[in-house]
Amino acid sequence: MIRIKKKSSLPLPKLLAKAQTVFNRWIRERDKTRLCVSCGVASVEHAGHYFSMGHYSALRFNETNVNGQCLRCNTFLHSNAIHYRNGLVKKYGEQAVLLLESSSRNKVKKWGRAELEAIIEHYKL
Repeated sequence: MIRIKKKSSLPLPKLLAKAQTVFNRWIRERDKTRLCVSCGVASVEHAGHYFSMGHYSALRFNETNVNGQCLRCNTFLHSNAIHYRNGLVKKYGEQAVLLLESSSRNKVKKWGRAELEAIIEHYKL
């Protein structure tokens, strides 16, 4: 009897974490020549979310929602949200920010395996 080894796959939480790591790295690379979206002074060290990924899982991988931030704004100032919005308007325009804010009404999304694998494939450097 021949046994076929089943392709091993990461558990969904680990796959989600891997997708987040790959996406965040892509955001930092995209924004490396810009300054922090919130303060506009410091260099980019983090991929910061305007709408947090914990409360707005549907926007977790949204390129407009996630932008390069400095350590201070992202961590110590908890995204520096008021200035983050101003930075978004400068970067994308008022209409894009209003669209992002209206899409925040759909807060929760359960990410599936195929979606996460596609995200990893799309954003890997």
